[in-house]
Amino acid sequence: MAGLIDKAKNYVAEKIADLPKPEANIEDVDLKGVAKDGVTYSAKVGVFNPYSQSIPICEVTYVLRSDTREILSGRMPDPGSIKGKETTMLEVPMKVPHSVLVSLARDIFRDWDIDYELELGLVIDLPVIGTFTIPLSSKGEIKLPSIKDFFSGGDDKEENKE
Repeated sequence: MAGLIDKAKNYVAEKIADLPKPEANIEDVDLKGVAKDGVTYSAKVGVFNPYSQSIPICEVTYVLRSDTREILSGRMPDPGSIKGKETTMLEVPMKVPHSVLVSLARDIFRDWDIDYELELGLVIDLPVIGTFTIPLSSKGEIKLPSIKDFFSGGDDKEENKE
């Protein structure tokens, strides 16, 4: 009887391993806004759902680093669902206090941008399979606006992704 149960477990495990899973990638990371209490960055994440039914995203976790130092970490609980057979765009806002940005002054004044590394984890709940995490990462630089940009309305933002 134990052999039959093991065979059934292996069969189910193989079938679950062959099921398509949602895929995601970080499309963009940019400066969203500046306020009295800090600077808000925004990560835009495209998530493709291969199933016909929508599936829930339990949470998004994130770690933002600059010059190998962690400047922010957090989580966004219950950001919604991924529509069936579509790519859903998620916006993950990340607020960095001004006090943290002061510690990045050397990097900012060197080339007037912030070199960053962003690690995201999309925690998704699939029926039968359960919850699993899609790990994502992106490296690049966020160009800071100059005085010239305020007057010309220029969009000279540059980003490199890996």
